[in-house]
Amino acid sequence: MAVFSQDALNPGVRKREVFGWAMYDFANSGYTTVVLTAVFAAYFVGGIAGKAAWATFAWTAALSVSYAIVMLTMPSIGAYADLRAAKKRLLALFTAACVVSTAALALARPGSVALAMLLIVVSNTFYSYGESLTAAFLPELAREHSLGKVSGWGWGFGYFGGMLALGLCLGYVIWAQGQGIAAAQFVPVTMVITAVLYGAAALVTFRLLRERAQPNPQALRQGGLKASLRQLHRTFAHARQFRDFMWLMACAVCYQGGVAVAVTLAAIYAETVIGFRQQETMVLIFVLNLAAAAGAFAWGYLQDRVGHKLALGSTLVGWVATCVIAALTTTKGGFWWAAAIAGLCMGSSQSAGRALAGMFAPPRQLAEFYGLWTFAIRLASIIGPLSYGAITWATGGNQRLAILSTTALFVAGLALLLPIDVQRGRTAALQADDRGRAG
Repeated sequence: MAVFSQDALNPGVRKREVFGWAMYDFANSGYTTVVLTAVFAAYFVGGIAGKAAWATFAWTAALSVSYAIVMLTMPSIGAYADLRAAKKRLLALFTAACVVSTAALALARPGSVALAMLLIVVSNTFYSYGESLTAAFLPELAREHSLGKVSGWGWGFGYFGGMLALGLCLGYVIWAQGQGIAAAQFVPVTMVITAVLYGAAALVTFRLLRERAQPNPQALRQGGLKASLRQLHRTFAHARQFRDFMWLMACAVCYQGGVAVAVTLAAIYAETVIGFRQQETMVLIFVLNLAAAAGAFAWGYLQDRVGHKLALGSTLVGWVATCVIAALTTTKGGFWWAAAIAGLCMGSSQSAGRALAGMFAPPRQLAEFYGLWTFAIRLASIIGPLSYGAITWATGGNQRLAILSTTALFVAGLALLLPIDVQRGRTAALQADDRGRAG
């Protein structure tokens, strides 16, 4: 098909390999859709924690702990993966760990708050590791002028994985409720469904995706961990040479914080504030994923045409509109409008950011720079949901004020996007790569 042109890919990259890479987005989207957004998040607050005043804060705290772990460890893991040419091996290890811990969420029952929080910390940590490593393959697959569209292919296709997982779970939930089965019995089954689909779809990735990086002989002699930490230190020491990447990281800390609120708290807001029932929420999230797939795919092409910066900035304006509508509406119909805009902006903003990070990453340090990118978005994932949970708790459950305050994160993201010069950032990345080869 012309839309999947071979011209978008680097020499030696076949379309089937890009399909294998995109299958990882397909595989792991079920985790975010079912566990973090549509099912387990609301079940944690309403079922496991019994709708306690602190329940939303406890949910966001568990996620924040996992994101803090990822922030502290992923940059060095990325540097290790680059120097040892181990992206694919580590991706397989982290995927297996996430699949097992996701299935273990089935053990969490009403009242077992500590167990549920522990399993969320573990599963979300390994999910985040996998998401970072799979992103590092993007610049190896796509030509520079096609990073946006290829990222959009993967991100858009990934949402269909989320919809498949959610659709299977929704079908089971409707059947279970018809049989009079309680949430404490049917929610655990949805965790197993999600884990099995994640593991099965990821097998396609490991079958088709190649590891193109070559190990650094010096790193092998010096020991991988020591060499990776030294490489990471050199990158930070030369941070001013990558100022556009640093601006992008600061921008991501803000706008990804707002995106994290939507991903992790949409179901909670829909059910506790707007009055959605659980099956209505699952249908809402299903449609949101459909809109996100369309947004990611279309914006990938737009991004390569109008530029990474303008494409990303336009999505942030859409996010501001989403938060305002969600905060003001009192009807399910009004919230559907907010969800539709959020869906279009969700896929496009995350895909655009991933592609722009690839522009600023030196080719020999892809996993390391995507590890730094992960540092930024996981810091955002702490700031956004945790501030939302804290505002909700401090105001006696006023989630409307909390969602309205999220607009500040997107406005700040827009302000931090302005100083970025895409061409300057790309030049700095290529110059750093040349120095690395010469050294």
